[in-house]
This record gives sequence, C-alpha cells and structure tokens, in this order.
Amino acid sequence: MSAPNQPSVSVPSQRPALIYVIEDDASIARLVVSVLQEFGFEAESHASGAAALRRLQVRRPDLCIVDLGLPDMDGIELVRQISQQTAAGLLILSGRGHAADRIMGLELGGDDYVTKPFEPRELVARVRSILRRRAVAPGGVQPEPRRLARFPGWTLDCAANTLRSDEGVEHVLGVAEVQVLRAFLERPHQILTREQLMGRRNLSPMDRSIDVRISRLRRKIEDDPMDPRIIKTVYGAGYVFSASVTWS
Repeated sequence: MSAPNQPSVSVPSQRPALIYVIEDDASIARLVVSVLQEFGFEAESHASGAAALRRLQVRRPDLCIVDLGLPDMDGIELVRQISQQTAAGLLILSGRGHAADRIMGLELGGDDYVTKPFEPRELVARVRSILRRRAVAPGGVQPEPRRLARFPGWTLDCAANTLRSDEGVEHVLGVAEVQVLRAFLERPHQILTREQLMGRRNLSPMDRSIDVRISRLRRKIEDDPMDPRIIKTVYGAGYVFSASVTWS
C-alpha cells in the first residue's frame, strides 16, 4: 500500500506516537499496523482484551484502536477499563454499526467510532485528529503550553485534561470531552454549531456524537443537567456556553 510522505503526529517527548491495535482478526490487525507504521507511527497489535490490559501495565500507549468483537471480553467493557486506567485516546473500530453501540462507546470514553469496512487512510486521519487534539498544536509537534481556564465553580487544566471544582472534586476528561469544553471556553457567550464543536465539516445530521459529549459534560458541571444553566441548547443553531471564563 502506498501513501504520501507525511510527518506523523508526535507526542511531547518527540518520539512517534504509540498506537495499540486491539483486534482479533489477524488480517485486519496486520493491515492497520502496516498503514500506521507507513505513516510514521509506532504500532503494536493485541488479539485479546486481556493481552492488551496486561501490556498497559508495562507500557502506556498514546492511543488505542479497539475492536468491539473480541474473543475474551466485550469491546465496550475494554473501552471502559482503558479509559479508567489511562489517558490514551480511544478509537473504536467495529463491524457493529448500530447507534446504540456507537453511543455506548462514546459514553464510556471513546473519542471516535469507525465501522468496518473502512478506508485505511481515513482511519489514519481519525488517529491524527485524536492525537492532535490531545497533545499537538496544528502544524507542529510541540505540546500546548500549560493553561488553566476558570469559570464559575470549576477550573480546567488543559495540560492534564482535568476538571476540578472549587470544592476539590476532580474529573479526568476524555480527549473528546476536552475538545468540546475547550471550544466553549475559548468562545464563551457565542453560539457554536455542532461542526465547530466537533472540529469537522459537513457533519451528518444523524451523527449524535456531539449530543453524547454535551450530555457527559453537563453531568459533570451542571447543578441540574436536565435544566442546564451553563451549556445551553440554542434550538436549530447549536450550543452556547453562558458563563464568564478567565485564562492563566
């Protein structure tokens, strides 16, 4: 398979990003590992959830690509465990195209969801996007400077992906949640479209990923998630962050 020579996304230590491919179909695993390596990533394949979890204790990846149909455990459960144990990005790769599987995967910490069959270079683009949001500024390989964003009752540490309340309650956010929250914090009191919040153009009207992420954020920062006062829905237009924000 040929591909244009493009620089890979790197993590702050300047090494190539490490990707775990957790897939029991050997031919698919080889394909994914091959194309990732061709684009300059470091990649390892694991044929079971248990093997991947054991490896996590030895070496932490920057991103995991997880098949939902694993032989020893449900991929959704594996996504949950990885998101609890690491700060790695999570891309779900599955033959399951049902909306319930997609929503559940995103709810449990997945950053993106790709269905089989897939175009390898699109998969690489999705991987790049997750890693870029996680650690790398567009057009470069240096990590974003450590910045704190404060809004009533909460502080977001953008370097550590942690959201801390004034009372000391702390949440470790997934990459997808941080992406959306940062978009709000950088443009408070502005109506933002679903495309602006997701960082994509031509988003399908049927794609409910943003709704899942908004719901997860509301459960963390709103006193009453069913009657939100901070992240408000503007019907037919998008969402607005209705709170003052200061950066340091």
